[in-house]
Amino acid sequence: MANRSTVSRAAIALLLGLLIAIPTGVKSIGVCYGMQGNNLPQPSAVVNLYKSKSIKAMRLYDPNQAALQALKSSNIQLILDVPKTALQSLASNASAANDWVQENVKAYSTGVSFKYITVGNEVIPGDQARYVLPAMRNIYSALSSAGLQNQIKVSTAVATSVLGVSYPPSNGSFSSDALTYLSPIVKFLASNGAPLLVNVYPYFSYVHNQNTIKIEYALFTSPGTVVTDGQYKYQNLFDAIVDAVYAALEKVGGSNVAIVVSESGWPSAGGTAATINNAKTYNQNLINHVGQGTPRRPGKAIETYIFEMFNENQKHPAVEQNFGLFYPSMQAVYSINFT
Repeated sequence: MANRSTVSRAAIALLLGLLIAIPTGVKSIGVCYGMQGNNLPQPSAVVNLYKSKSIKAMRLYDPNQAALQALKSSNIQLILDVPKTALQSLASNASAANDWVQENVKAYSTGVSFKYITVGNEVIPGDQARYVLPAMRNIYSALSSAGLQNQIKVSTAVATSVLGVSYPPSNGSFSSDALTYLSPIVKFLASNGAPLLVNVYPYFSYVHNQNTIKIEYALFTSPGTVVTDGQYKYQNLFDAIVDAVYAALEKVGGSNVAIVVSESGWPSAGGTAATINNAKTYNQNLINHVGQGTPRRPGKAIETYIFEMFNENQKHPAVEQNFGLFYPSMQAVYSINFT
């Protein structure tokens, strides 16, 4: 999760939604497991908590060995990130990528259900962006050498600040700065049947645009259509953001590239509209909604990862510390049903 001021500017006109959320038994929800706290439970306890709450998928931001060990035989599907600090090395050195895959993926592959390797989180555009595609290629080659290329997809995660135009959703397009890197990445994803991972935050769009976005539109609680975009009708901001990215993908030859929402959430404290009630409303409605798809991709469930498992006390500013579903004590911040 990067600095949100840039995200909010890109999302400035995202007055955007779909038909009212009907709860469905979606199997496409995971939860992000961050570790930026000095009071968090041991990974073995965390994995047990995932299992006890019927959370079927996890995103892990670096190859923490204790967490990978704890995930063995858990049947929890995993997104594993390549951290930003490793990008340059993995991009420039195929043997370094091979070592990374052997140590962090192949060594655990008989017991851990790896689904995606995410090469960099929110580094496009920026000074690390040039390393993303070469590192993706080297990681893919290393997975192929390990015989894992058909089991594990290689992608990267982007913020919605990669959008230069986001409203109306069908006009969605990548900014020129982001396009330099994303255009060849989208071709790589399309050729390998891999999705683009996108971090989607209606919360920040709302907070920075309260004069134009109503909170109901951000929380999935609008009673009817808020935005009409040609044939598409939007009742919530989440769908509008996702469809703006789909429109941008279509414009660069990525019509067949799926979107995985690799982060989405709402804080329970520390900022504007950051209340336990709003956080519970957003996340429960998100879980209930994503099985329906979006107006642009109706009926196609959106694989989505809630940000995040725990409140993390070493993040800044304060609002960033309060996205957790659980306190470090493993007590729930609020009750939520994943099934």
